[in-house]
Amino acid sequence: MLRCVLRASSAATSSTKSSPIQISAPHTYKSARNYSSKNTKSGLATSKKTNAKKSVSDPHASAADIKVDAALSDAQARARRLAADDKDQSLDVGPNGRPLFTTTPSLYLLSRKDTCSYLKFSIEGLKTVLPEGLPTGMLKEFDDSLRPALLVRQSFLDLRDNFRRIVDPPLFFSDANGPKLKKQIVLDGPASCGKSIALAMLVHWARDEGWLVFYIPRGREWTHGGFFSKNQQTGLWDTPLQAANVLKDFLKWNESHLKQLPCQIDDPIPLGEGAGVGWLKDVDNLAMPEGSTLCDLVNTGIKHTHAAVGVVVRLRRELSLVKNIPVLIAIDQYNSWFTFSEYEEAVTIRSSRPVHARELAMVNAFRSMVHDDMMVGAFSHSTAVGKLRKDLPDVPVDARVNFPRYSLDEAATVCHYYLRQRLVGHEAFSEENWKKVYYLSNGNGTEMRWLVPFMRQSA
Repeated sequence: MLRCVLRASSAATSSTKSSPIQISAPHTYKSARNYSSKNTKSGLATSKKTNAKKSVSDPHASAADIKVDAALSDAQARARRLAADDKDQSLDVGPNGRPLFTTTPSLYLLSRKDTCSYLKFSIEGLKTVLPEGLPTGMLKEFDDSLRPALLVRQSFLDLRDNFRRIVDPPLFFSDANGPKLKKQIVLDGPASCGKSIALAMLVHWARDEGWLVFYIPRGREWTHGGFFSKNQQTGLWDTPLQAANVLKDFLKWNESHLKQLPCQIDDPIPLGEGAGVGWLKDVDNLAMPEGSTLCDLVNTGIKHTHAAVGVVVRLRRELSLVKNIPVLIAIDQYNSWFTFSEYEEAVTIRSSRPVHARELAMVNAFRSMVHDDMMVGAFSHSTAVGKLRKDLPDVPVDARVNFPRYSLDEAATVCHYYLRQRLVGHEAFSEENWKKVYYLSNGNGTEMRWLVPFMRQSA
């Protein structure tokens, strides 16, 4: 009897008139990497019919285009259409007829007039400038839109200009009551508001300007995984595998700078337990040869696992002494350094205690913002750390900057961009619908990208 009632209720609900934006499983958008190759015959037939129908609705589709699209998957057909669209510049139109893409060639030259437009990148170029890795949110945006382009936001320009004015202060200030310059900044804000992407773009800009940048895109890895042991000399916990990886990543882009910077600290480097090889006998420190450069220091940590953690800690002190070129420390997932790691210390035979992140030697060396160096940390909600208190230890009270979600103007450009990238059809796209997407998601970039394909044409 209960099943009958539920079926009747479900049938009555489905028969009601749908709203312009509705979520239904059959129309769920799938990207190319999630498209299964093991389709049933009925699934392939449905896909062909769908592609044929979409091609027919396209006023510019020819008979040959319809035939080709019918033989491709949804993602393949969309990629083929986008490749053809790139030849038609008239399609690159944003809200109110404004250009959808900026013609400014670099992050350095971006200004207020470029906001609410997209800047094109190349994947190869990004991987070259950011060899440590690209943020997950950036890769997801590229995968879903099938184009490596990012929205130019005023919040990023403010972040960039803050550090530009610190290094190259203007001769005259146009506004005496302008924002206070900060050498230490913590990017905070709601989930999916673009903190990690803004941090990566800041690193990109700084490296384009010739700065020495220590960039950690996944700070959580410093507190999870790998081998760990307690160093009796320092009283802190060593993580040699993470240390070696950090040094290798740091060397990839900065090697030319490091070869020109001499080591300024002569103290020997304390050694720890190597990754899986134990302690060295009768040796507890390592002295760098006279005349060594920072490149020699980093290579020492890469080659000798016992010295890896000590080299990372020494590198932090050396970076504070560099005066020839600007130095920036950029840490993503910074909030994971203010809670417990996944490591545990045995207390008794049957009990153990969690090791806090501040007890890890590498975190202890880089976490503090109580210094005169330029440093940016970005909170990440993907780490599941939870909400932290406002007054964090070793962080200035005014360091937190609330990074906003999309504004209404930014959302308009984003939705027109997704229309340009064929995430939604022209017949369903309207100002009313994209505003519904914006207000439903509250400006959350990830949710907007997910909701846009569900736009439906008003009855």
